[in-house]
Amino acid sequence: MSKLKLLIIILNREEYLDELLEAFVELDVRGATVIDSVGMGQIISDKFPVFGGLRSLMQGSRPYNKTILTVIPEEKVEAIEREYGNICGSLDEPGTGLLFTLPVDYVKGLPDKSLT
Repeated sequence: MSKLKLLIIILNREEYLDELLEAFVELDVRGATVIDSVGMGQIISDKFPVFGGLRSLMQGSRPYNKTILTVIPEEKVEAIEREYGNICGSLDEPGTGLLFTLPVDYVKGLPDKSLT
């Protein structure tokens, strides 16, 4: 069995969510969790109006986004990153989002065939 990764994507452009999930299916990624999330700048500016200008300093930031979590074989990371770039734009550009992985050393509850 290959090494597993927890892939985490902070998708700043919510309008790309459906297309990105379709790309997951095409790459045989069969399960992901999508969470509504809020950027730090939004929370600070809402709670402390004096920091309202902070949001304008965070170039390209958006107040609301989607966080996508999925456990995948390490070999799929590069393909997902490539598809993310094709759909959402380069991650090198401000405000595009964030994509990172963490090692997974134990997982229970996923069908074995979803990790091949």
